[in-house]
Amino acid sequence: MFVQIALGTALMLVSILFAGVSYWAMEVTVVRLHAWLSREPHRPKLILLLCIAAFWILAQVTAGVWVWAVALRLLGVFADMETSVYFSLVAFTTLGFGDVLLPHAWRLLGGMAAANGLLNMGLVTAVLVEALRQVRLSQIEWLRDRR
Repeated sequence: MFVQIALGTALMLVSILFAGVSYWAMEVTVVRLHAWLSREPHRPKLILLLCIAAFWILAQVTAGVWVWAVALRLLGVFADMETSVYFSLVAFTTLGFGDVLLPHAWRLLGGMAAANGLLNMGLVTAVLVEALRQVRLSQIEWLRDRR
């Protein structure tokens, strides 16, 4: 039990580290584009930012799923990588289909993967909303300064 908790904690930390670095890189990019994003036309730039952020988030979530999948495969929990990725994706997104289950000796990792995914989804939502809010506020400020 303690091995599972320790391993699950380490995997969660690695996944969150990936997310943190990804969010930092996204923030640096938005800051660099701040002047351009603030100028008109505003709506197309917000749509572009939303699309880029969605793709970025998808990549970040995919990296988290792969962290879990590779670990499960290296532990020999699943016989092939496809099953490992499938289980990790279903657990990480908290779908919990139940068609692929962890062996009894590793079942705590399923709940930890789900908790990690839930945490990542919350972080993703917060970052996306904050990025769009900051850009929109700068656009409104730009319009105010032009009047």
